[in-house]
Amino acid sequence: MADRDLANGIASTEVQEGRIVAGVLDGQDVVLVRHEGRVCALAGQCTHLKAPLADGIVADGTIRCPWHHARFDVQTGEAVGAPAFAPLQRFEVVEDGGQLRIARPSEPASVPEVADTEGLGRIVIIGAGAAGHACAEMLARHGSGAAVTVIDQEGDAPYDRTFCSKQYLAGKAERKDTALPMLGEVDVRSGVAVSRIDREGKVVMLHDGSRIPYDRLVLATGAEVVSPDFYGSDRAEVFALRSLADADRLIAAASEAERAIVVGSSYIGLEVAASLIARGLKVAVVSDDALPLEKTAGPEVGAMIRNLHEAKGVEFYMNRRIARWDGHVAMLDDGVEVKGDIVVAGIGVKPRVELAEAAGLELADKADGGGVKVDQYLRTSDPSVHAIGDIANVPDPRLVHSIRVEHWVVAQRMGQWLARHLMGQVDEGYADVPFFWSGHYDLSLRYVGHVASPDNRTIDGDVSARDFVVSFAEEGREQAILTAGRDELALKKEHRWERQDRAEAGE
Repeated sequence: MADRDLANGIASTEVQEGRIVAGVLDGQDVVLVRHEGRVCALAGQCTHLKAPLADGIVADGTIRCPWHHARFDVQTGEAVGAPAFAPLQRFEVVEDGGQLRIARPSEPASVPEVADTEGLGRIVIIGAGAAGHACAEMLARHGSGAAVTVIDQEGDAPYDRTFCSKQYLAGKAERKDTALPMLGEVDVRSGVAVSRIDREGKVVMLHDGSRIPYDRLVLATGAEVVSPDFYGSDRAEVFALRSLADADRLIAAASEAERAIVVGSSYIGLEVAASLIARGLKVAVVSDDALPLEKTAGPEVGAMIRNLHEAKGVEFYMNRRIARWDGHVAMLDDGVEVKGDIVVAGIGVKPRVELAEAAGLELADKADGGGVKVDQYLRTSDPSVHAIGDIANVPDPRLVHSIRVEHWVVAQRMGQWLARHLMGQVDEGYADVPFFWSGHYDLSLRYVGHVASPDNRTIDGDVSARDFVVSFAEEGREQAILTAGRDELALKKEHRWERQDRAEAGE
């Protein structure tokens, strides 16, 4: 715990290069890091969800959050890697006579603006989800917001979609807590849809008749939920969960319900189950899988997750499907009846590629993950059009083939990378290591990397005790890990793979 009183000073020798020293200054958590000989003092809680940065790591001039892998510049405090956007507060450090004294808070470090904003041209971003918002926010942060137009069909201000199945749905956060940072000088067209893209004229046509010209077009259209297919699935009491509006409707319905049926035992489905349990509902999960999460995490983790949810009151009906639902009782395909006042579908999503397809852009084969095919610079088959987030099928340097990943932080990092690339701040191709997290009551899972199947896996630790790392290999090479209770290991593995990717690329 961070309990050292920094007001009394600290010996210089206690702060070694690249190590984190935790303390308290006037009741506030502070971390000290020596970077390139200089000691930097920063607020000790991540600005995303207040994780203790003392439990993180220092890597490549950044301090990295142990919970959700946000990154902050050690010297400036700037949030350089999502899911955090707000900077860390800095403190002045005086080093004299072998002692360090932490003084008053420093002024926020200025973010360098783009020297040639006119050279960026007109940037139009279709979509204000994780990828589109992160791209626009990074451009605006560096003084280029006036060059950007964001088209947001959904209508809500940009928000953190992960809250929909977790904190907001569980009643642990208010609606306002889901908000993402506003977009400065960006022209946000909210509540209007794109009708088509005129690539030859470089114009985006809106349903309201507006025409928006572009020099660079960024497709960040995201994904949409897969609808369930059973008799009665069109009833009003059957809910999908993708948007904040979906969560609003589900919360309203849950307030009048006693029992809920969740279709699907994926990460989202189980998060919904846990959130509805937190709201006092009785929950049943119906899934055509043998075990929860088995297809991504393996049977050992699947069995542990099932036991955890069952201990909280969730009932499981595995290897089963709903045949029909009358609004009160679901009849399963084996004849078993399951009572439920509401049904929530959590059976996956599919990329929204209709605009890209109609515009004649090259799509990836469904067997390869589908989506819009892009190169290492996130360019589509039209060099003036980029695709990011859930729709992007992007080359992965470690796997040596392209993948499409539907993770929140991946989409945000992709958007941030593209913004930096457009501003001329990065030249190498996009090569971020995929990462996501999933919360189940008091258990947090971290997944780093990517594999198509969990079949080739090894386990270190005790899965039943929720202290483990599962390593997944593809083509004989470790490509992903799933951890519980080993946050530092997940961070270090992510960083090691980043360095390997850069070395193999010859940077």
